[in-house]
Amino acid sequence: MRWNFLLLFVLISVSCFSQEPYLFIGTYTSGKSKGIYVYRFNTTTGTGTEVSAIQAKNPSYLSISANGKNLYATDENEVGGAVGAYAFEPMTGQLSFLNSQSSNGTCPCYVSEDKTGKWVFVANYCSGSLAALPVNTDGSLAPAQQTIQQFGKGPDTARQEMAHVHSTIFSPDEKFLMVADLGTDQEHVYSFHPAENIPLKEALDSAVSLKPGTGPRHIVFHPAKPYLYIIGELTGTIDAFHYEAQSGKLTHFQRIRTTPEEFKGAAGSADIHIRADGKFLYASNRGDANSLAVFAIQEDGRLSNRQYISVNGKHPRNFVIDPTSHFLLVANRDTDNIVVFSIDPATGLLKATGNEISIPNPVCLKFLVP
Repeated sequence: MRWNFLLLFVLISVSCFSQEPYLFIGTYTSGKSKGIYVYRFNTTTGTGTEVSAIQAKNPSYLSISANGKNLYATDENEVGGAVGAYAFEPMTGQLSFLNSQSSNGTCPCYVSEDKTGKWVFVANYCSGSLAALPVNTDGSLAPAQQTIQQFGKGPDTARQEMAHVHSTIFSPDEKFLMVADLGTDQEHVYSFHPAENIPLKEALDSAVSLKPGTGPRHIVFHPAKPYLYIIGELTGTIDAFHYEAQSGKLTHFQRIRTTPEEFKGAAGSADIHIRADGKFLYASNRGDANSLAVFAIQEDGRLSNRQYISVNGKHPRNFVIDPTSHFLLVANRDTDNIVVFSIDPATGLLKATGNEISIPNPVCLKFLVP
């Protein structure tokens, strides 16, 4: 009987955990924010409950290790950027600081870790560089082992006066690291060699040039088909590519707006994600739009617009789809709110639930299923 009760307790605990994954929230800390917040998100009700918070300076982008034991956060600083390493205890929901290392650049705005847990990569926006930092056995970071400086500029003299690296995103099989350079309108493709001291190598002529003035920011891979999508911050567009998994080669096949044809303001497009079933793509627009765009993904990978919807706030820098694909959460930096939308399972369309999480200057959202 005792073992039956114990088994029942374990099953109930697992069920509760699966219904309430952890939600990590990165913020800008120039105002009232503490740094990184940890919430439980109820995937049935679409509501969040704060668990803990830890002080950090401008943790504008977060990355969670594959084993769920560590979190890495940028310290977005114009003087000397850094990356912080944290240990995470899933039973209590507490983060503890391990150490911090220089990002070997300024304004680090994106961080990612490979699945083997050996390397962390960071994009330095202001200095136009990326860096590779080895991960120690305890999850802390060692000094950068490799730094790559990008060069060039684009036609937008205000935003493209030099290289501005904006993201470091792995291909699904992690054979390649895709690096978007907003300043030069290029997507660089680096082969990744985790066992080597210098892990990144760029193949000759591997960079893909987008239309001048696009300002590539983030990318997303289709979960099941060889398609890749790049969101352009400056033009408010999405470029679709065929992706060759063996060579990393990208072949362009579509360009589509993230705002209605009649929209004439600044789009300021920011983030891009695909629902887990691969049927719908979502994109956020800041600038004058403050909207989310919903696209259906056709069999050939082409996008067709389905919806434009207000984010009920300002400056939606980042958003995330919950692990069940029932909800989409968008972080509105300038209105201090995270707005929860429901996702129609058949049409992919969004609807505001009325649920919000009040957080000062939220800019990055990440889920972890314990």
